Amino acid sequence: MKTIAELQAIRDKAREKMAVREGDSDNIRVIVGMATCGIAAGARPVLNAFVDEVAKRHLNNVTVTQTGCIGMCQFEPIVEVLVPGKEKVTYGKVTPEKVAKIITDHLVNGSPVAEYTVGNLMK
Repeated sequence: MKTIAELQAIRDKAREKMAVREGDSDNIRVIVGMATCGIAAGARPVLNAFVDEVAKRHLNNVTVTQTGCIGMCQFEPIVEVLVPGKEKVTYGKVTPEKVAKIITDHLVNGSPVAEYTVGNLMK
């Protein structure tokens, strides 16, 4: 970092990411389980993938946040998607590679990815 402009660019990028993580209550909410079991299973890269992808696509109606233990450790990393007016969808064994499909199919097109859901993983 050699100039004030470079520092301001870093600040602006950080602010963009924070906006994705704060949002308002009318937004679609993506909640990543970040308890120790989730982190050990790889939840941190999943959270980062959601934040990056939502910011990259400029999805201003999506809030990405984290929570503690969701209670289904065998399915970690777990991601819950809450769309206002619809039932909560819980995804299990989420990887950063699955994030783009969840965002495209569920968050953008309104079609949950059934094969990634916890209910489907229990079969």
